[in-house]
Amino acid sequence: MTVDIDRDAVVADTHNDLLMAVAARPPARWAEFFRERWLPQLQAGGVDIQVLPVFIDSRYRPEGALRETLRMIECAHVLAEGNADAVALCRDGDEIDAALAASKVALVLALESAPGIDADVELFGTVHRLGVRIASIAHWGRTSLADGSGEDATGSRLTEAGVRALAEMERLGVLFDVSHLGASGVAHVLEVATRPVMATHSSARALRDHHRNLTDEQVRGVAATGGVVCVNFLPAFLSEDPAEYTVARLVDHVEHMASVAGTAHVGLGPDFVREVLTDITPPCCEDFGVPGGPDPTATLPGLAGPAGLPLVTAELVARGHRPDDVRAILGGNVHRLFRAELGRGR
Repeated sequence: MTVDIDRDAVVADTHNDLLMAVAARPPARWAEFFRERWLPQLQAGGVDIQVLPVFIDSRYRPEGALRETLRMIECAHVLAEGNADAVALCRDGDEIDAALAASKVALVLALESAPGIDADVELFGTVHRLGVRIASIAHWGRTSLADGSGEDATGSRLTEAGVRALAEMERLGVLFDVSHLGASGVAHVLEVATRPVMATHSSARALRDHHRNLTDEQVRGVAATGGVVCVNFLPAFLSEDPAEYTVARLVDHVEHMASVAGTAHVGLGPDFVREVLTDITPPCCEDFGVPGGPDPTATLPGLAGPAGLPLVTAELVARGHRPDDVRAILGGNVHRLFRAELGRGR
């Protein structure tokens, strides 16, 4: 049954930092490197929809953030054009459906914390024209738009510019991502959002009390907008006990999210980053060194990358979940949300 589900399910990964690794190569190698290193992994894992976050390393911030943002977006376009037989960069649900019908991986661009935008909210229109369809507005610390979860002690909500950013994203049809946003900021978003929001890579705080995880109230709030919470695979966000760094513990978080929000509002946001961090010179992601940050080199057994995703299917099936529910969690819920919202401006 597991093989049958993996074969016919739409599998969506809403957070894999592979674009950083590709963009670190010379531009002439972008398409080839993606085809050599990442496409086989996506295909082995049965990935149908892959969100490509544009994360800007600290060494580019603030002055070079917009330049690097544009460079990474260009990289996504180049790798898609150079592998047009296997992938397609998609801007809306129709393009995703067309890609899936052609047995291609549908790629969706996302901004992670959007440092290239800063308070110039009108630039969301620019990146929207370039294909960005998901964005968050904070990472670990403070931005001009909001505070990340590492600054929860401030109790701060979105700034005035952050509120305008949310409204502009809703106008454009860019999904707002609450992952990494501080607790008060999440509450603020849920108060004022008029369209579905999502969490691309956040686990359950009820099972692991870490500021990067979402409380049950927050999970219910995202679901109430019509959105989806996608569970993060990083071991440090799943348990404090290394003995619980297992696929079973990951599925505990999936099941908890489903019990709180309903199966229709749960997905997978693996946050595959180990290979990216070990592959890039000089090292990136200095923010992982902040107190409370995860060990980016730790992975669940068999789940160091997308090729291991069938292990999640197997665990869900072994626990007796109905095939339709397994398909929904693997990507059906994200597919539904993307079809309804991506690029659907007002």
